[in-house]
Amino acid sequence: MKRFFLTLSFVAAGLFASAQESNPNAPEITFENDVIDYGTIEQGANGERIFTFKNTGKEPLIITSAKGSCGCTVPTPPKEPIAPGETGEIKVKYDTKRIGPFTKSVTVNSNASNGTQRLQIKGTVKQKDVAKTSPEQEEKTSLLQAK
Repeated sequence: MKRFFLTLSFVAAGLFASAQESNPNAPEITFENDVIDYGTIEQGANGERIFTFKNTGKEPLIITSAKGSCGCTVPTPPKEPIAPGETGEIKVKYDTKRIGPFTKSVTVNSNASNGTQRLQIKGTVKQKDVAKTSPEQEEKTSLLQAK
């Protein structure tokens, strides 16, 4: 009896999955890039970047969630549905206080026929150069040299 219910549940799950895939009008999310390379940036630099996507399907696209792989990566998806043929953005902010190389992911869930999408950010945060003088220090130095 247990086997029967187990088999029945697998068949039902398979039918449900194939029914979702067979909708020819379903929304489809297509990203311009699925990886953003920050390159080498300075500690404390602006860690915000944008993933741009397009709804290439025939029904409105709804992003249900976007989650970073850790607390240092915070994605912000659009709250409104994206109409067919329209573009949208997912903003991602990385905490650039952390020094060293990084590779983080953002998992995007939506009603798109192509399912869950995984995006990636990567780069290296270098320590802020404390030897650089501030504009105030440069002004004081030039005033002293002028005297």
